[in-house]
Amino acid sequence: MSNVSAAKPYSIAKRTVWEAYQQVKANRGAAGIDDETIAEFEQNLLKNLYKLWNRMSSGSYLPPPVKQVEIPKALGGTRKLGVPTVIS
Repeated sequence: MSNVSAAKPYSIAKRTVWEAYQQVKANRGAAGIDDETIAEFEQNLLKNLYKLWNRMSSGSYLPPPVKQVEIPKALGGTRKLGVPTVIS
């Protein structure tokens, strides 16, 4: 018999994932590289948050690339800004 534990390698509380989502929602940011908005993410909110928690807890979560946009500076020119996805 094997003594392999079924426990998750990382202890991440589901509440922590929920609180992080609340912060993302409060920021009212733009969609990332996947073009998914907060409203679209919320259509399957519990499923999406559970999937994120499960992947983070198991160590298999890899964030997607960050979308690069250029925003104008007050005195002219632009600066690059990275926009993560909602799930990130």
